[in-house]
Amino acid sequence: MNKFEAKNILNIALLGHQSSGKTLITEAILNVSGVTSKKGEIEKGTTVSDYTKEEKARLISISASVIPVEYNQHKINVIDTPGYSDFVGEVYSALAVANSAVLVMDAQKGVEVGTEAAWRFIRKLNLPAIIFINKMDKENIKYDKVLADIQERLGKRVVPFNIPIFKGENFAGVIDVINKKAYHLNGDQLVEGEIGDEYLEQVEELNMQITEHVAETDEVLMEKYFEGEAFTEEEMRNGLRTGIVTGTIVPLIIGSAMKNFGIKALLDFINYFLPSPVDVEVFNGKNPNTNEDVARKASINEPFSALVFKTIMDPFLGQINLFHVRSGRITRDQDILIANTGKKVRMNQVVYLRGKEQIQTDEVTCGDVGAVVKMTDLATGYTICDPANPVLYPPIDYPRPIFYLAIKPKNKNDEDKLSESLGKLNREDTTFETVRNHETQQLLIGGQGLMHIEVILEKLKNNFNVEVTTEDPKVVYRETIKGQAVGEGKHKKQTGGAGQYGHVFIRFEHCEEDFIFAEEVFGGAVPKNFFPAVEKGLREACEHGILAGFPVIGLKATLFDGSYHPVDSNEISFKLAAQIAFREGCKNAQPTILEPIMRIKVTVKDEFIGDIMGDLNKRRARLLGMNPAEIEKWQTIEALVPQAEMTKYAIDLKAMTQASGFFTMEFDHYEEVPYQIQEKIIKEVKEARENSK
Repeated sequence: MNKFEAKNILNIALLGHQSSGKTLITEAILNVSGVTSKKGEIEKGTTVSDYTKEEKARLISISASVIPVEYNQHKINVIDTPGYSDFVGEVYSALAVANSAVLVMDAQKGVEVGTEAAWRFIRKLNLPAIIFINKMDKENIKYDKVLADIQERLGKRVVPFNIPIFKGENFAGVIDVINKKAYHLNGDQLVEGEIGDEYLEQVEELNMQITEHVAETDEVLMEKYFEGEAFTEEEMRNGLRTGIVTGTIVPLIIGSAMKNFGIKALLDFINYFLPSPVDVEVFNGKNPNTNEDVARKASINEPFSALVFKTIMDPFLGQINLFHVRSGRITRDQDILIANTGKKVRMNQVVYLRGKEQIQTDEVTCGDVGAVVKMTDLATGYTICDPANPVLYPPIDYPRPIFYLAIKPKNKNDEDKLSESLGKLNREDTTFETVRNHETQQLLIGGQGLMHIEVILEKLKNNFNVEVTTEDPKVVYRETIKGQAVGEGKHKKQTGGAGQYGHVFIRFEHCEEDFIFAEEVFGGAVPKNFFPAVEKGLREACEHGILAGFPVIGLKATLFDGSYHPVDSNEISFKLAAQIAFREGCKNAQPTILEPIMRIKVTVKDEFIGDIMGDLNKRRARLLGMNPAEIEKWQTIEALVPQAEMTKYAIDLKAMTQASGFFTMEFDHYEEVPYQIQEKIIKEVKEARENSK
């Protein structure tokens, strides 16, 4: 592969709803640019970007793949991303590198949930974008309806640069609005021809709209426009590029990846109008040694720095790290600093990746994307840089897990192997986590949804030969008391030798802290040297409440009386006496069970508000308020909901909102469980204990 300057490198993220055709567009780009002579097929598992077992089995993209191609003196790094929301972390990785985006849409379906989600990413990051309407060769295309839907839901900045030609209901060609040329379908080829009279007015109107947008990008052009002067080809192209880069113009073009229609036009648009890394002013970071601000320009003359944006755990090659060079260059065997850990290492052989194919190179320069194999010191989000000029870039801010399952190995001998394998997969995918809950004895795996978890478990089996069973997570309840009571505890044991004697009176009452120990002993009824033993006994007793054995919180215990034996009393005796007093006192102090309450923020379209509010009420939620979201015609509902009611919420929310809604959740506090539910919890705990015997 040839070497390119940063100004001739383009990093493009393909975004869109699942099955809109992003992977097929990648295959078409590979074909049109001359990399492949035959396009891969998803159904046969032969595409370049979807190469893992899991992707081939499911016929969908699961991981982001970098597909570099050369086209008209440019290198285009196409980053094919998954459309399923469960794999949104891959989109975050791609957007950490991309300077612009191509939003792909299905001509038969128009704006879908994934389209809107991708558009939110584009607008949030102010990414220059092109919209590509794919599958125009399919039947029953209602282009005018799709276009109206796009402009209503994505904004008037979306401007058609193509007009489709139809014969009856069948796609028959395309009109280039800027150049006012028509291309008619002849077999599988588009051949230049005449613009039909029925399209002339529409072409003129759209051409005028585009000209107006160009005029708005520059005062000189605006003046020229008002004076009625035509723009030169160079002025038109420069004005379009300015408008697209600044986001005031979003070109819409049409085609079919299956037939390669419109792919050359897409590549030309990318080359002419989308920004290169040098159009990004600076990359901001910190000096890891001094914490001072550091800025790097996308220049070959700057010190080397790069961000690791994706890690792949290949079952045969081991760990592969993809990085984006933000400044300078990196060569094989170059000494580098891992800014996150302070460790200096020597770079192994650097390569380009095209799907799973490794393309050899002796260096990766500013603006480009490279990879390094078998460097386990690296991880996603790490910064690597010149040791003499350190910089630490902010890590990628991935979404937190929202759906959890408990897992355990089918083979008990695989316990250690399971933990090690999950650790490796977590290096590859930081949007899931594993949590060992020592209270419930469950190993939890959390991700972005059920499919996300299923794919991780498939990788465990396929790559590490570890199979697991799953179950719902158990809720971590607590116990407390609502009233006040006194407990007497006497431990007396006499054997042939020295005996044991401890005797205490303890007052138990509720408090706001987890546990408070106090003493009001007068006259030496209990010697001070036994106070720590009493406290220790109480703290141990609090680990298992009297109702269902859950840990006790919100308890104040005051030792106020007791007795001792000058010979037989010792620490263990008073520790055991305290535990007896705990059981007796708490039993009479209105014990109750507490459940974890989660604070959630649910963001949905206005049309789903009623359904969501009704569903939350069924989940025993306490609504805190509703505010307009950053997205127009969306609302964010904030509520407090018992964790027990949220186990499957990620799945249910998708069903209620046609997969458009999303939410965040975090622990807020513990709250008393309704009495009827307490009885059910206690019964389930007792049955579980009986079954485990």
